[in-house]
Amino acid sequence: MGGRKLFEILQPFFLEHQIKMGRDAFFELLQASNLLVRHKKRKIYTTQSFHWYKKYPNKVKGIIPSRPNQIWVSDITYWKINCGYVYISLITDAYSRKIVGYHVAETLEAIETVQALNHALGELKNPPIGLIHHSDRGIQYCSAGYVKVLNQYQVDISMTENGDPYENALAERVNGILKEEYLYDYTADSLAQARLVLDFVIKLYNTERPHLSCRYMTPEFVHQRAERAI
Repeated sequence: MGGRKLFEILQPFFLEHQIKMGRDAFFELLQASNLLVRHKKRKIYTTQSFHWYKKYPNKVKGIIPSRPNQIWVSDITYWKINCGYVYISLITDAYSRKIVGYHVAETLEAIETVQALNHALGELKNPPIGLIHHSDRGIQYCSAGYVKVLNQYQVDISMTENGDPYENALAERVNGILKEEYLYDYTADSLAQARLVLDFVIKLYNTERPHLSCRYMTPEFVHQRAERAI
């Protein structure tokens, strides 16, 4: 989960056992023990934005979400398993950082990405009100099937405008967290195994990994607390 989060989580343990260790010394210990997060260069591109489907303007620029299910950000990433590559579609709540929908498949077909959207919408307790779905301009998100589902639930559509990854930075960041802090330490021999691993990893991310942006609380805790307050 990254050194800074781990350092914060271990503070009660350090106090209980009278261990005095600063952050720099803690990072040196992680490095000496080969426990730092591994980074790998991106090799596969999952976005195909040269297509004839309608593209939508960026409607979330400058907006800071104030509640759950106000802005969802979406992206697709890849994961190398023993039998090849699989592709993971993710939908993250911008307020709580909770992954609210996901799906893993062997292809980049739009129908697979729709599964992640249906998963997210199916978890809602009430119909979405004022929800904006933000993504890149990839063919999966512009496809007729994906747009149809968003329209059925009256979800507003927002997309990046110039291909700048910073326009969808949160979704890109979640991709990196899942792979670098979790998936690179697991493998799978089949798509079925990959789905089991992904279920486990996303549960860990949502319920056990604190976020600096959430004041070191977990996405699930922030999401549920805010939903009860609405």
